Amino acid sequence: MLAISLISTKGGVGKTTVAANLGAFIADAGLRVLLLDLDTQPTLSSYYELTHRAQGGIYELLAFNERNLACLVSRTVINNLDVVLSNDEHRQLNTLLLHAPDGRLRLRNLMPTFQPHYDLVVIDTQGARSVLLEMALLASQLAVSPVTPEILAARELRRGTLQLIEDIEPYSKLGIEPPVLQLLINRVPAVSSNSRLISQTLRLIFQEQTRVQVLDTELPAIEAFPRAATRGLPVHQVEYRQPFGRVAPAALYTIRSLANELFPQWLHRFAEVTGRRPLPLDAGRLHGERT
Repeated sequence: MLAISLISTKGGVGKTTVAANLGAFIADAGLRVLLLDLDTQPTLSSYYELTHRAQGGIYELLAFNERNLACLVSRTVINNLDVVLSNDEHRQLNTLLLHAPDGRLRLRNLMPTFQPHYDLVVIDTQGARSVLLEMALLASQLAVSPVTPEILAARELRRGTLQLIEDIEPYSKLGIEPPVLQLLINRVPAVSSNSRLISQTLRLIFQEQTRVQVLDTELPAIEAFPRAATRGLPVHQVEYRQPFGRVAPAALYTIRSLANELFPQWLHRFAEVTGRRPLPLDAGRLHGERT
């Protein structure tokens, strides 16, 4: 089982959108995926409709070390995609974990609970420096930080997120290697010389670094993402063909490209995802299709 965290000390960069769509795409490839919503603004928890809602969630997991999956795990309408809902309504977890002896390592210690049941755990985090954010990093083998091609976002990346990575480096002395930070350039406009310059600058800055890498995949600023979120569907199911006259590729292609880059061991599984939903039998007849 692998764990990947979506992190940034800046809000509004697209962590939840990436977590929801990446998780759903990989689940569509037949892998078992669990979403963990550590954000105190629980957007991921309501991204997809639920077919079953568990009594507990993140609070029970982290406050009480709950290991009973029946109490923790809710099921979404997406096959193979489950979620542990954010339910820290009074925002007590940060304080609790700050004063707990195992606070920053608690989620890492709980990960074996999910090991037999899931191939991938996707952790969404809040857009601010916190114990929860550090805990998510220390529980992950991969970390992705979306960054928009804007100068203020680039400055916050250097000031906040990169400082966070540096601050948890001492855990390597305990045999816990923090993951390499993968920067994902997100919401790239179709035509913008300024955003292109910032993207190129980010790649130049980090090309020699070992602890920070810039992903080759970039996510374009296309309306398919908000449209999919409104419908409660994965974006690769909403846009699996490139719209006529648009430069940016179909959302299916960009999400597949991101999944391929992060998880090359599952390339053959991702190649089979088309994004098309099979028509019900009667609907197929209605459209004149052979059954």
